[in-house]
Amino acid sequence: MMKHDIRTLVLVVALFLVFYFVPFEAGPVRNAISEALALVQWYAREHMLFGLLPAFFLAGAISAFISKSAVMRYLGARAHRGVAYAVASVSGSVLAVCSCTILPLFASIYSRGAGLGPATTFLYSGPAINVLAIILTARVLGPRIGVARAVGAVGFSIVIGLLMHLFFRKGEAARAEETMQLPEPESERPAWKSLVTFATMVAILAFANWGHATSESGFWHVVYSIKWPLAGGAAVLLAALLVMWFGVKTWLAGLVGGIVLILSLVAPGRPLVPFLAGVAGLILIAGTGTSETRRWMDGSWQFAKQILPLLLVGIVIVGALLGRPGHDGLIPARWINMLVGGNSIRSNVIAALAGGLMYFCTLTEVPVVQGLMGAGMGEGPALAFLLAGPAVSIPNVLIMHSVVGTKKTAVYLALVVTLATGTGVVFGLAGG
Repeated sequence: MMKHDIRTLVLVVALFLVFYFVPFEAGPVRNAISEALALVQWYAREHMLFGLLPAFFLAGAISAFISKSAVMRYLGARAHRGVAYAVASVSGSVLAVCSCTILPLFASIYSRGAGLGPATTFLYSGPAINVLAIILTARVLGPRIGVARAVGAVGFSIVIGLLMHLFFRKGEAARAEETMQLPEPESERPAWKSLVTFATMVAILAFANWGHATSESGFWHVVYSIKWPLAGGAAVLLAALLVMWFGVKTWLAGLVGGIVLILSLVAPGRPLVPFLAGVAGLILIAGTGTSETRRWMDGSWQFAKQILPLLLVGIVIVGALLGRPGHDGLIPARWINMLVGGNSIRSNVIAALAGGLMYFCTLTEVPVVQGLMGAGMGEGPALAFLLAGPAVSIPNVLIMHSVVGTKKTAVYLALVVTLATGTGVVFGLAGG
């Protein structure tokens, strides 16, 4: 019997045992199933379209338009260490996305030859170093925790990347050697043109997902109030760049742009309608364009196939076990409340593990921690929860496993939980 057949048999037997023995008629089980489906629905409505779709296109563009030599020069295992980690941390933090949205981009730069250390720095910094989340933390939970979260997140991104490189340096050296031996195709345009195109796609991703500010004034609120015109302007610029630099047909780009404009005027309060029309139009004009734009669409589809099934499975598991914020899954929230009180080592470990298991979109972790602190959670476990939660989740772990393997994923998770725990303990003692 082949290894694949054994895995299939184990999966079939496991599913049979689940359906045979699980008491689906029991109240807690029915509630867990309901929470799992509700969390998947919430994610699909709030993050999959505006967050994950642009991320897939951006990841596909990186794989199609950026040469391996460029990635190796700045992020490869042999790149200057200071430059590599600075570029990785800044690039991730500029995106300021959730732990799942960052994954297609992580998979893309890693597949293009980025070293494991800079790639994991990028993976952690995206969801963790979020300026708006840190500001909200300081306002809601106090400036002391806000500053500690900012310092901890920046430090973690570098330390985790350096340790991942150290632990797997032999394998990374061999991987870098193999990558350097591959023939490098000639670039079809200057690197700056590709960077401008990426920046435009990042702008669409950022503005489409710009969260509501905590006040009705100030920079964040102003941008939020005009987020869709800004995202639309970036989309128009992207269309122009595709025509000028990527050989997309002008008439086709104009036709798609006209349809999107009409839909935005017809349904001004429903941005999803023109957004989806724009996505369909992009697939059409790029998928029927040059060989390069077709590679872009193929790359985006490959990342979607790899990541989406695991992402949905992970969200179902999180919903069934822990529920949504304010709703219980199989594990009642009061159990976590009882276990994270005070500033003991145990409470910090549990807080870091709980944060690493749950799924949070950007900013939602703050009210969750506020509620836990109201129920008795200490400042140390609160910080541990904030440092581990946004950067790690069950969906994140499942997808990272498919990209870098079991051992590297386990070490990454262990580093995040250990560093979050230690920082929480020290922070709690300092505050006590």
